[in-house]
Amino acid sequence: MQFVVITLIANTPAAPGQALAGDAFATPTIVHFCVVLLLAGVQCAPWHTVDPAATIWGVLGVIGMVYEIIVARRMQAQKVYAPVFEDWLFHALLPFAAYATMVVSAVIAPRNSDAALFVTAAVALSLLFIGIHNAWDAVTYHVFSKRRQQDKVE
Repeated sequence: MQFVVITLIANTPAAPGQALAGDAFATPTIVHFCVVLLLAGVQCAPWHTVDPAATIWGVLGVIGMVYEIIVARRMQAQKVYAPVFEDWLFHALLPFAAYATMVVSAVIAPRNSDAALFVTAAVALSLLFIGIHNAWDAVTYHVFSKRRQQDKVE
């Protein structure tokens, strides 16, 4: 969905700072979808124990937490759009919480693999729903808000 909108608006002139806004709002959505796909592959692999999968969850979780801090800094640095509470919630806070939960899942995996598997599945679903929300939010912003701005200029 987001790819279609980006393709449709590709011919419109880019505003100064648009790339930084894309790094703050569009790129993380793609990252979340990729993490969900990777988690699905890890969950489906025929591991003999939960330890290799838990190691991957832990590493992904830590990388995700660091990435979300970068995303929050990019959200503050970009000047194209003023983020509202919902943006902070869905682009920074909820993804950070999901990645932190993945780290917790990796830590509890050796003692309770069933719970860890369920928690990791919940994290994957959370990131999927966050990604869907953010993609839809970006689409509606570009279709409605940007169009209104262009109509005012013309």
